Amino acid sequence: MPALSPSAGPLRGTVRFQRLRVLAALVMREMSTRFGRSYGGYIWAIAEPLGGIVLLNLAFSLTVRRPPLGSNFPLFYATGIIPFFLFSGMAGGVAGAISTNKGLLQYPVVSPLDAVFSKFILTFVTMMVVGVLLTGGIIVVYDLPVMLDPVSALLGFTLNALLGLGVGTVNCVLYGIFPTWRNIWNVLTKPLFVISGTFFIYENAPPAFQSIMWWNPLVHGVALVRAGFYGSYDPYYASPAYVLAVSLSLFLVGAYLLRRHASWLMEN
Repeated sequence: MPALSPSAGPLRGTVRFQRLRVLAALVMREMSTRFGRSYGGYIWAIAEPLGGIVLLNLAFSLTVRRPPLGSNFPLFYATGIIPFFLFSGMAGGVAGAISTNKGLLQYPVVSPLDAVFSKFILTFVTMMVVGVLLTGGIIVVYDLPVMLDPVSALLGFTLNALLGLGVGTVNCVLYGIFPTWRNIWNVLTKPLFVISGTFFIYENAPPAFQSIMWWNPLVHGVALVRAGFYGSYDPYYASPAYVLAVSLSLFLVGAYLLRRHASWLMEN
């Protein structure tokens, strides 16, 4: 076998370091673009999901005596809305990775996947901070005795993020090739908020509806997040393997299409 060049190792390390620098620069650019240079942008990232929790809390507390899990409405809805917002924000952000970075993608060192991963990192970290602040604030304000399982909560959170990455990568290509798909996708995803278990649990749905809900990967992620905050809740139906398979399949298809049509997407 041919001997490796002594410079192969250092060269490979230099390339990896360069990729990390590019990714870090893109994340910083996305942060300044999305949130601006004032604290108002960061406050809005927290205010948006908080507003949804408050509205749902007011609406359902008037008609339902207690939530399906526990006795606190804000915590129950927060554990459903936050992972759903993570998915929708991730899918939307990644789908716009090319259109919002066309100028930077003209540089040879910046690849389309760098733009995709920068969107993923920023959205994941932002929603993680939002989730910790909101759920932690609710627990402290209402003095709730929560038996936290961080592994389950983080697993569900990560699964929804990966699903958003897969969906967003495919849509990143489809939005460029078929602009009408953006409108079609917005219509198709409207019912997701209802059938993803954000304001009810899978077990309370009729059996016929459960057979449909199970195929929605978001249901599994939301259930695992809730299991992390409710020690007595056992989402027996949740399948991380199923969500990972769907997410990875979508990402691989999207990454292949993105690599194949990158030049055309950047020019149009």
